[in-house]
Amino acid sequence: MKDKFFFINTIGCQMNVYDSENMASCLISLGYKKIDSVDSADIVIVNTCSIREKAEQKAFSFLGRLAKLKQNKKNLIIGVGGCVAQQEGEKIIERMPFVDFVLGTQAIGHLEDIIIKLESDKKIIVDIEKCEEIEMHQGSFEGSKNNISSFVTIMRGCENFCAYCVVPYVRGKEISRKPENILNEIKEKVKIGVREITLLGQNVNSYGKKESLCSFSELLYRINEIEGLFRIRFTTSHPKDLSMELIESFKKLDKLCGHIHLPVQSGSDNILKRMNRKYTKAAYLDKINMLRKIRPNIAITSDFIVGFPGETKKDFEETIDLIKTVEFDGIFAFVYSDRPNTPSSSFSDKVPIEEQKNRLSELLETQEFFTKKKNQSILEHTELVLVEGFSKKTIAEASQNNDKQWTGRTSSNKIVHFIEDEKFKDKISIGNLIEVKIEKAFSHSLWGKACILYK
Repeated sequence: MKDKFFFINTIGCQMNVYDSENMASCLISLGYKKIDSVDSADIVIVNTCSIREKAEQKAFSFLGRLAKLKQNKKNLIIGVGGCVAQQEGEKIIERMPFVDFVLGTQAIGHLEDIIIKLESDKKIIVDIEKCEEIEMHQGSFEGSKNNISSFVTIMRGCENFCAYCVVPYVRGKEISRKPENILNEIKEKVKIGVREITLLGQNVNSYGKKESLCSFSELLYRINEIEGLFRIRFTTSHPKDLSMELIESFKKLDKLCGHIHLPVQSGSDNILKRMNRKYTKAAYLDKINMLRKIRPNIAITSDFIVGFPGETKKDFEETIDLIKTVEFDGIFAFVYSDRPNTPSSSFSDKVPIEEQKNRLSELLETQEFFTKKKNQSILEHTELVLVEGFSKKTIAEASQNNDKQWTGRTSSNKIVHFIEDEKFKDKISIGNLIEVKIEKAFSHSLWGKACILYK
């Protein structure tokens, strides 16, 4: 029997990465093999993101390149999944008639049936129906194989309806998975070598509330007890729902990493209100202070939207002031763009694109100073690093001495490249926890030398 291959192009957030893992698991169960070449694939799926206009354009650009491939390979099955699929539905087929199926964010569990139907009947399928079930296909955990770190979705959807955000419209209402299913999935991944889990949800802080399940912090306590698991991370947290119970978890749970991603979006109360974020700058700073009181060295990162409709120069200056006050370890920042169905898309007082770009440059330059400052503050310190593999970068000192150069991350999520000490020769491997003395600090990474093999 001729081998069958699939290729998945994943665009966007960590949730999409996790969804693609589930798609891969499903296709493998149907006898397909993963391949890195689009040209040799029998199934090509693009898992899309619509959170920003650029991501959506990237998806359609990729699909456009597949049109010629489909002409030369009539039996090729092309699918579109993710948020753009949910958002556009039939419109994707109208725009690109060579696409065979459109799979919404809540229909991933239907992929197996869709492929079976398409193998016998090439009738176009559009499945964007809402589904109350969150459990999806889990078989081989192909996406986690040979990985030390892996994602696990604990909930889906969002009901915060921030004025700029398309997520509630493409991911639906909040639905939480049963804790037993989450724990079982993590245990299975640990069995194949995963040592670090990142829990995913649009707002993990509200996990279990609607279904009267355990709280998010209670879930963390149960995950913390899993043998063989070294580290726990989570994203994303909404500041308004960050409880004291969860904050205290950073002190009480030894496997919970010393890093939190807490999107603020703006430092102006006026803009926060227009965004419908439901907290103030002062309330956000209170949460930051509590986090640092509980875990003094915790790394804090955030998201910012620059040039939201109605943002004045004064509003922007308040955002810069927030960055200077908090001194984040790192940020993700983007210029505002209209998204379909969102309230802000109808706001009339848009900020000119050139002004948006200028403000973004100033914001990133301001943050760059603090990122470097944070990295330089741990020079000569010893950091516990989870080894992820060989470093792709070449550091002069390592190459000159012909040493093996490894890479990994600290508990605070900082990338560390390091060389192995002679006494550890051939003892370091992927998945080890090792203490590294930091000898150099760069803008977005650290460099050091292994000194103690921890476990």
